[in-house]
Amino acid sequence: MLCFLIRSVTRRRRLLSVPVGAAAMAACAVGTLAYFHATGSGTGSAKAGSLQTVTVSALAGGDAPSSLLLPGGSADVILRVNNPNAFAVTLVSVTGNGSITADSGGHPGCTTTGLTFTNQTTLSVSVPAGSSLVHLSGAASMSAASSNGCQGAIFSIPVAITVHK
Repeated sequence: MLCFLIRSVTRRRRLLSVPVGAAAMAACAVGTLAYFHATGSGTGSAKAGSLQTVTVSALAGGDAPSSLLLPGGSADVILRVNNPNAFAVTLVSVTGNGSITADSGGHPGCTTTGLTFTNQTTLSVSVPAGSSLVHLSGAASMSAASSNGCQGAIFSIPVAITVHK
């Protein structure tokens, strides 16, 4: 686009040439902007990642719950949750997933009939990437009718977990 300024020959017209010249320059600038402005369309692509499996592993040593399971009472359950993802996930439920068993070392007479796990279905626990402990308060119970052979036993409670991103 070609823009130019018109010069006035007489003095009287010089007063008019300034506004006319300014208007011509503005029109030139708008025309230039319109000349260099363009639109387009096309396609893009992205690939969705997938959530890696989050697992629960057995506890050992210093990770044991501080509360003890006694006949007629309940105790805490601590889970070690392993999150292999590069981002945090939210643990939303922990449910019992099989029979509770006692360790066999020194407790062969222990029957686990009176032991129960209370499903935790309204959780909202953030689990960062890596391994972390999740404390479930009062989730294990033992009936008053539990056998004497269970004194000092360590119980294995199989659970299934559900996580969301």
